[in-house]
Amino acid sequence: MNSEVKHTVLVVDDTESNIDILVDALGDMYDVSVAIDGESALEIAREDRPDLILLDIMMPGIDGYQVCTELKNERSTKNIPIIFLTAMTEIKDKAKGFELGAVDYITKPFEVVEVQARVKTHLALRILTRSLKQEHKRSESLLHNILPEEIAERLKNSNEAIADRYDNVSVLFADMVNFTPLAQKLDPTVLVTLLNKFFSYFDDLTEKYGLEKIKTIGDSYMVASGLPIPREDHAVAIMNMAIDMLKFVETHESSQDEKLQLRIGIHSGSVVAGVIGKIKFIYDLWGDVVNTASRLESHGIPGNIHISEETYELLKKDFIFKPRGEIEVKGKGKMKTYFLKKEPPDYESLI
Repeated sequence: MNSEVKHTVLVVDDTESNIDILVDALGDMYDVSVAIDGESALEIAREDRPDLILLDIMMPGIDGYQVCTELKNERSTKNIPIIFLTAMTEIKDKAKGFELGAVDYITKPFEVVEVQARVKTHLALRILTRSLKQEHKRSESLLHNILPEEIAERLKNSNEAIADRYDNVSVLFADMVNFTPLAQKLDPTVLVTLLNKFFSYFDDLTEKYGLEKIKTIGDSYMVASGLPIPREDHAVAIMNMAIDMLKFVETHESSQDEKLQLRIGIHSGSVVAGVIGKIKFIYDLWGDVVNTASRLESHGIPGNIHISEETYELLKKDFIFKPRGEIEVKGKGKMKTYFLKKEPPDYESLI
């Protein structure tokens, strides 16, 4: 115990002999402070926030019931466990004490061993409660890192599969060109560090533009705009992110033989989004928009942003594009697509 920080206990009693007994009984195990009336008890509790309070009821000035009530009504002190230690032995007195929020009730004359045991028990329970709260906060934080906040809240309150339709969404797929042959040459740690550098920056961009990262698959990155909170400028926001992604990869200094490039595809339309399953769940998207965005990425050209005609119609007033014409897209047939025009000086004016 000497190497650990001692718990603090506040003893509140207006009888000197009781205080002496309690301080002597608890002083070797805990840091004990003393108050002889309700007013000083409130002052000490608010300032020092002890780990536990032993509280008499019948005292001059405000009584123990009122002290307990005030402490339980204040955010900074409401979680301090209070044990009433009193000569009031009626059942109605005990019931009132518990109703006010006390964790225990000991009647006088008391046995020192009983007081020691109950104090020890309730301090242990408080440690356990704190630990559970910390674990809960960590779990909440992890859940919100995996899922959008709105979806996480729904998932906590329901066991049903979550699936919503969104009619106006833009989906982006990005893939690292030449990454596979590079991966065969690099040490695994170096490889993961490099990929983490890019994807961490992309994560920052999703925060910057208010987008939703969906997932990574190997060296591919998927992000969506317009869900779970709809937005009218979903296509503009995702294009801004795409431009920043390209700039970052293009300006990245690599010591490797291969120059890394990014290939990006974007398509807009309606999707179904949600969470399914019971373990290792993720927020995912389904629908033709997802498949088409992926195809546009794979049919694109390294260092370029390749978009569908649907996305073009949403962006043509804000950006300059170069028509690619019709191309054959697997599973889609012929499609009219476009590249973002980025030759100087147009490129700088678009950012």
